[in-house]
Amino acid sequence: MSDRKHAILSASGAHRWIECPPSARLEQQFPDEQSVYAEEGAIAHELAETRLRQALGEKVRLSPRVTRSEFYNEAMEDHIATYVSFAMERINAHKAQHSDTLVMFEQRLDFSQWVPEGFGTGDVVIISDHALEIIDLKYGQGVKVGAVGNPQLRLYGLGAYGTYGMLYDIQQFHLTIVQPRLDHMSTETIGIWALLEWAEEVIVPAAKLAYAGEGAFHPGPHCRFCRARFTCRARAEANLELAKYDFAEPETLTLEELSDILAQAEELQNWVSDVRQYALQQALSGEDIPGWKVVEGRSMRKWADEEAVKEILRGAGYTDADILRLDLKGITDIEKLLGKKRFAELLSDHIIKPPGKPTLVPETDSRPALNSAAADFSEN
Repeated sequence: MSDRKHAILSASGAHRWIECPPSARLEQQFPDEQSVYAEEGAIAHELAETRLRQALGEKVRLSPRVTRSEFYNEAMEDHIATYVSFAMERINAHKAQHSDTLVMFEQRLDFSQWVPEGFGTGDVVIISDHALEIIDLKYGQGVKVGAVGNPQLRLYGLGAYGTYGMLYDIQQFHLTIVQPRLDHMSTETIGIWALLEWAEEVIVPAAKLAYAGEGAFHPGPHCRFCRARFTCRARAEANLELAKYDFAEPETLTLEELSDILAQAEELQNWVSDVRQYALQQALSGEDIPGWKVVEGRSMRKWADEEAVKEILRGAGYTDADILRLDLKGITDIEKLLGKKRFAELLSDHIIKPPGKPTLVPETDSRPALNSAAADFSEN
């Protein structure tokens, strides 16, 4: 299985460094973010590669990394089967016309001819006679990703062309994104000359600026996955532009101003969320955020063992019609059903209240700060 490392000017981040060239160098100052979504995606890609190789008759087995993963399950197998079915359909279509079709999985693609040190990983690469096809698996289920004009896929196409263009007379590129969890598929077909023109006019100048850390910052939706998004001043200034509407009555705003606010509102919410998350991380690391403190967040009561609670209620004469499902009738509902006294007698020993998640609040909040002397004293 291949190693899915990323270049400074990665294909997956191309939409960002094309729009905001200096962000590529700026985010190198921040550590890589290892999210559960990234780990889930890595497992899905490894599963997909194994199933594709098996479909082609190779004697390969799933690695323990996949089978032991918390993300591996029947649903993932079903989604990957959809992806594999499409990929095999395309592979077989090429092979039916050209017996010497070249098929590669998780292939490292070098596009450094256009982007300094640029490389990426193509999930499925098919080359036959005049056509080159790339199929990219997106396992996420957040936002649908289109293939038309997608710089990641186009860079993969350039990388494959740079390596195999001398061996094959490649005239057309078929670039496809498959998102099985969203039942979404998107394809772009682009000719070699259009792709090379795009590379020279868009990619080369943007990559030159990005690699040097030069050019103008340009905040926008592409900030979403930038590692510098928490503290980027250009992003902050762009979002604080909405402050010019502070205290304005909605009915006094022009339609153009309303349009401007609505267009920026979602990004503003994302920015505030990122700022809060980063400030909490800094506070948990021991940094002092003036006017703020970290406290234990509110916690919800939970049943220690739902089945045990159901048996106790049945033994006390309550029917399933009374109880229903405990995940539909919460603890407060059951308490109302029984009455506080009876509830305490039967179930008080079967309730747990896990610690609340740390949360950042103003210093005026009455809750004691975590790890403060007051908090430590209250626990003794």
